[in-house]
Amino acid sequence: MVTAGFVPAIDIFEQISQMLRRIVSILIVLPLAIVIVAFAVANRRAVTVSFDPFSATSPAYAATVPLFVMIFALLILGVVVGGVAAWIRQAKWRRTARRLDGEVRALHQEMDAIHRRFAPEASATTAEPAPRAAISPPIP
Repeated sequence: MVTAGFVPAIDIFEQISQMLRRIVSILIVLPLAIVIVAFAVANRRAVTVSFDPFSATSPAYAATVPLFVMIFALLILGVVVGGVAAWIRQAKWRRTARRLDGEVRALHQEMDAIHRRFAPEASATTAEPAPRAAISPPIP
């Protein structure tokens, strides 16, 4: 029974954990944001990116973008490609986890069926136990 004003210890630890996560994320995100903004301001110069390997003077497609945009785009592309590669490498483990989860569910169902089969009946547990029969002594 929980009384008014009583906070379980689990809730307190969860609140402290959330507060620490917020503080750590602020301590990481704020300096990172400052570094990103400083990098973007320092690398504003426009660069021409060419996607035509055969003609350097008049490429078929070229884009002129600020350097920091190009670097951020390549960084994001690298993160996405790395994430996809990791996801593909982990396919074997996800498949194994799904198979084992199915086995565990089947075993739980089997165990529940066994419990239902061998459990004492509800009426027998609520009724008073029957008196024990006295064993008559053997007749000589």
